[in-house]
Amino acid sequence: MNVRRLSRDEARRIAVRAQLLDADRPAELLEVADRLTLLQLDPTAAIAPTADLVAWSRLGSAYQPAHMRQALEHDRTLFEHRAQPVETEPAIVMIRPMADLGLHLADMVAARHSGWPRRLEWLAANDGFRRRVLDLLATSGPLASREIPDTAEMPWESSGWTHDRNVTQMLEFLATSGEVAVAGRRGRQRVWNLADRVYPADVSVVPVEAASKIRDEKWLRSLGVARPKFVGDAGVSVEIEGTNGLWRVDPQATAEGFAGRTALLSPFDRLVHDRVRAVELFDFEYTLEMYKPKDKRRWGYFALPVLHHDRLVGKVDATADRKAGLLQVHAVHHDVSFTRAMTAAVAAELDALAQWLGLEVCVNP
Repeated sequence: MNVRRLSRDEARRIAVRAQLLDADRPAELLEVADRLTLLQLDPTAAIAPTADLVAWSRLGSAYQPAHMRQALEHDRTLFEHRAQPVETEPAIVMIRPMADLGLHLADMVAARHSGWPRRLEWLAANDGFRRRVLDLLATSGPLASREIPDTAEMPWESSGWTHDRNVTQMLEFLATSGEVAVAGRRGRQRVWNLADRVYPADVSVVPVEAASKIRDEKWLRSLGVARPKFVGDAGVSVEIEGTNGLWRVDPQATAEGFAGRTALLSPFDRLVHDRVRAVELFDFEYTLEMYKPKDKRRWGYFALPVLHHDRLVGKVDATADRKAGLLQVHAVHHDVSFTRAMTAAVAAELDALAQWLGLEVCVNP
């Protein structure tokens, strides 16, 4: 069987275009969410929350965080979702298109009776607590977790921050099983309600195996090229020059006519999230250093990867000092020699980012 071969230039351009980071910008938030399939919710806001930063990097100044809130809380075109952890996707809160809800409902229903044994044991021991939480939401929802009494029969034990946070754990587990859902937020505080008050009533449940296949296909479409372990049998097999083993490529993807641009990315951006792929395709080394001591950091607390056309060329160490009204640029790290055009393009992106944040750029000497 003849296997298609891609040059690394072609693979990079396919990956960049798939992530909506080429010169042809998308028009609206829902288009971004549909193509990317997810926007990661992360509370770190050294610059801006990740979901907002990812949306801005695609849409530019046309995007405002209020658009995300409108879509989540009023239009219901997006929803918050935390899946059970699997090899290809950890249990991280994601924003997803409501149009994809049917691809997750069967897994939610199955989660009520399968999955992590300790979770199932705890839920069984707290069945009365579970029913009381659901009854309270039915009569008084939407509610924040702090507005729900802790009447757990058995406390949740953990060596981490979830220890004895019984209401929070119950809500998380009920959301995983599709019984409750996030209805909105008060600041960063989630507000919960019964799922059938948040999710549309006419959503068709896609069976588990079919849903998994469709999700793999959509995930490959969002990445352009990926290793089989992340996308299964989706797409077609390819070899990429300078790399070992086989990849999968979206059969509709092409590098023809590619036109690039310069973009500042979140450390959680899916173009760079797979650090191994970033090295294999882009020769780009990156580690999120927010958990390292300051004197051990090479690039900065929340360094932003820099995309220039089809190459990842550096990192920007910057923080938003909202009290001072400044976007503090501590350093621009060059992975390659910057041309004048690259330097000017990065400076323009920093200006655009600062303007979007309502700040002024301050470059530290």
